[in-house]
Amino acid sequence: MNKYGARKTVIDNIRFDSRAEASYYCNLKLLKQAKKIKGFELQPEFVLLPPFQKGKKKYRGIKYIADFRIEHLDGSIEIVDVKGFKTDGYRIKKQLFESLYPDLTINEVSA
Repeated sequence: MNKYGARKTVIDNIRFDSRAEASYYCNLKLLKQAKKIKGFELQPEFVLLPPFQKGKKKYRGIKYIADFRIEHLDGSIEIVDVKGFKTDGYRIKKQLFESLYPDLTINEVSA
């Protein structure tokens, strides 16, 4: 269990950060089998700030890693994050994401 009370869960040899995330994955599998969605991706990464160097100091890039990227039958893309608790870091990354990827929106699912 982590500091927010989430329990790691393994399904299909995939380790999820919480039971809620694992449950959401199972629902997506059913939707794909029923042909209600085209497909989905786990842990899609979005670059918020590429790595850079200032003088002799190197800075790591900043990425936002969502829980799921879902492709719907109409071709639209949905980004989903299963959240039990919103950290300050998440809030900042979400704001940067919304600015850099205006055509995409993060849908938050409560754990």
